[in-house]
Amino acid sequence: MQNRPYILTIAGFDPSSGAGVTADVKTFEALTCYGFAVCTGNTIQNDTDFEECHWIDIEIIKKQIKILFKKFSIDYVKIGIVKDWKALEEIVGFLIEQNSTVKIILDPVLKSSSNFDFHSSNTSSNDPDLNRVNIENHFEGVLKKIYLLTPNYDEIEKLYTDKTIEETIRHVGSKTNLLLKGGHRKKKVGKDELFTREGGYFVLNPKNKNITEKHGSGCVLSSAITAQLALGFPILKACYRAKRYTEKVLSSNKTLLGYHRI
Repeated sequence: MQNRPYILTIAGFDPSSGAGVTADVKTFEALTCYGFAVCTGNTIQNDTDFEECHWIDIEIIKKQIKILFKKFSIDYVKIGIVKDWKALEEIVGFLIEQNSTVKIILDPVLKSSSNFDFHSSNTSSNDPDLNRVNIENHFEGVLKKIYLLTPNYDEIEKLYTDKTIEETIRHVGSKTNLLLKGGHRKKKVGKDELFTREGGYFVLNPKNKNITEKHGSGCVLSSAITAQLALGFPILKACYRAKRYTEKVLSSNKTLLGYHRI
C-alpha cells in the first residue's frame, strides 16, 4: 500500500473549522494526503463573525516547522494568514532552509470572509506608505521563492495599489505561477484564471451550478491544489481537480460550513 504524501499547512486556527488549519487538514485527508499543521494565529470567530486574532510568536512557528521537517519528508506547504509580510518572508526563508526544493502555495489572505482586515489589525499596517515599503522589502522577495500564489480579485487589487489588476498580474506572473480566483469577480463569478511563469494562460470555468457560499472556500481551494500537486499532478491538472473538489464542498449543503466527504 502506497504511503500518503505529507503536506504542511501554516495558517490560522478557526474555531468553526470552516477556514484555517482545520479546514486545510480536512481537505488533505479527503484527498488522500496526510496533513500537518502549524498555527500562525488563534482567532475568535465563527462562520459569520470575526472578533479578534491573537498572533503566534514567530519563533514558536519556526520551532514547530523545524521539528516536523526533522522527522518527515515534506515537499509541499500551503500558507494562509500571517501577521505581516515581514513574518511571511521569514517563514518562507525558514522553510527553504529545511528543504531547498519545497514547493510553497501561498494564499494571501488579507481579509476574512466576515471582512476582518488581518494586516490592518496591526498598528504598523495602518500607514499606506509603510505598507508599500513592506511590499517592496518583504513580499517581493517572497514571490520568487514560492510555487503558486492564489489571490482572489479583492486581494490582488490590494497587493499593489499603484498598479492596475492587469499590471499586477503581469508583475506577479513574471516571478511565480498565479491562480486568480474568481469567487469575488463582479462578472463571470467562479471563473478562475491560471497564469504560469512560462507564459501560459488557462481559464477554469465553474461546472457545478448547485453551489452556495461557504466560509473558508478560499482555504479549501488552495489546500486542494496543494494536495493535488503532492499527489503528482501538474499545475493545470491540479488546479482543475482542486476546483472540482471545492465545488463539491460548496454544494454539500445550504449552510456556510461545507462538508468534506471522504
